[in-house]
Amino acid sequence: MDVPGGVTLGLLAGGRATRLGGIDKAWLSRDGLPQVQRWQRRFAGEVDAMLASSNGDEAPYAALGIAVVADRVTEAGPLAGLDALARACTTQWLLTLPVDLVGVNERLLPSLYAAAGDHGSMARDDDGPQPLVALWLVKRLRGAAVAALAEGALAIHALQARLGMHEVRFEGVRYGNLNTPADLQAAGVLVP
Repeated sequence: MDVPGGVTLGLLAGGRATRLGGIDKAWLSRDGLPQVQRWQRRFAGEVDAMLASSNGDEAPYAALGIAVVADRVTEAGPLAGLDALARACTTQWLLTLPVDLVGVNERLLPSLYAAAGDHGSMARDDDGPQPLVALWLVKRLRGAAVAALAEGALAIHALQARLGMHEVRFEGVRYGNLNTPADLQAAGVLVP
């Protein structure tokens, strides 16, 4: 998909995975592919660049040609990852995904872009709002993320409301997450 100003895929891979004993979910393998590589391949023809927000070892990402950005602010959850991705992003748009999603629909980026306007957009699947599955206008996200971090306003939905982002409903779609041992088993994930 050709988006004016370009799109960077930003994977949010800096979580602690406490329910999974601290496993780095970026490297969980499904059908022989680690999650990071699954998303790299899935969006290869749709995005101009790819970044990963991670506070771990950069070497495995570098081996795949993916630049890693670390949180500038600690203990700020996904907002710190968004801030790091926005600071490093060189395209006009940033498509974010949690690295532990099970899957996304084929029309994700075109649908989010069609609804984004000058504010950006985020997905809602059959499970409800998915604030980290979103398309951000980078120039707006940079300032808003810095302000939210300074205020300690860490809720992503509040940041999106501040930015006036549009919600896109994906009927019949469930993105799912790899959060628990049961999730891993259901998705056929091999634990490293």
